[in-house]
Amino acid sequence: MSALMTSFPLIFADPDQLLFYRQQDNVVRTIAAREFMADAKALAVDLTTRMGAHQSIINLCQDRYRFMVGFAATILAGKTNLLPSTFTGETLRQIFIDAPDALCLHDHDDWPFPYNHFSLGHLDWANRCPREPLPDGLGESDHIKPEHVVAQVFTSGSTGLPMPHNKTWGKLVRNVEAALQQLGLWRPVSLVGTVPPQHMFGFESLVLLCLIGRCPLWSGKPFYPADIVAALDAMPEPRMLVTTPFHLQALLDAQIALPKIDRLLLATAPLSSELAERAERVTDAPLFEIYGSTETGQIANRRPTQSTAWTLFPGITLTKAHPDQNDELFIANGEHIEAPVMLSDRIHLRADGRFDLLGRIADQVNMAGKRSSLNYLTAQIKAIDGVTDGVFFLP
Repeated sequence: MSALMTSFPLIFADPDQLLFYRQQDNVVRTIAAREFMADAKALAVDLTTRMGAHQSIINLCQDRYRFMVGFAATILAGKTNLLPSTFTGETLRQIFIDAPDALCLHDHDDWPFPYNHFSLGHLDWANRCPREPLPDGLGESDHIKPEHVVAQVFTSGSTGLPMPHNKTWGKLVRNVEAALQQLGLWRPVSLVGTVPPQHMFGFESLVLLCLIGRCPLWSGKPFYPADIVAALDAMPEPRMLVTTPFHLQALLDAQIALPKIDRLLLATAPLSSELAERAERVTDAPLFEIYGSTETGQIANRRPTQSTAWTLFPGITLTKAHPDQNDELFIANGEHIEAPVMLSDRIHLRADGRFDLLGRIADQVNMAGKRSSLNYLTAQIKAIDGVTDGVFFLP
């Protein structure tokens, strides 16, 4: 049905729904959807005045609430958010080569870079500036055209320079609608995430699930196990932890009491079956993995304790890149993918439409006449009893 709409709300929650949580001064504070929109609209006016010729915003905010206020304000101002996955000086230098008129939004105490910037540190939770109350519901000005490029998400640059990929609002709405269906999120679930909102996984599974999926979000950036536990404990049930294998391993190894977790959602790195089984045993919650990329967004998921195969999101198709050859190269297309994308992984497509990952194209190696991948070999060495970590690499 979303494909037929001419515009979409910027935020799908009811005005009085509590969407943001954070602990400050030993008190859990909340912000409702209408307060968020008030902050976003006020900042949009400010940005319009400040930007002048600036056409895009580089959103570097670490606090999820400040990031999302900046994200929404940029869209309301008719501009595009640039979302680098790393915050190094070299990454910013490369972005400013292509976007010299950009303005950086941040919430750092100090600004060490020689670029135009504006701090959102004034969005203080303890001493919030009163805003004029918003009317019930959203006006036409709060609806976004589906073709509006709301974000350019950058690749990590691990295979070269960071590359931007346009994300339109209509495709992102369809992305989240597919994720809600695929993950069985029939009602809002409270989100606690250890991944940054600028990363495609964090962008989809934290920012967009909050804005489009009506899911309350922990505004902080938990990293250490104790911080993750405190954040989970402060959020209403049901709860979903959005994290990485690295953070999950550290959380379980800490052996501290965990509040009730209703589901786990992981991506960004290979997950061992041992860690998945341990996590489900300790938390008594189902663990799901997301497969995707910056270019495609999320396109498949699996529950690794039940199957090694990946199930495509609704409307996503995989077609052979070279139909006349018996290779493992596939192109992803359909639904929320902005344009057809050649996958960076080698794929075995099953008869039922599910698929198996055979390793990255770039890490394929030949050993004594047999093909393998560095990721597969790394998984094998880490599965050896007594080995806590390891990696295969080409010298």
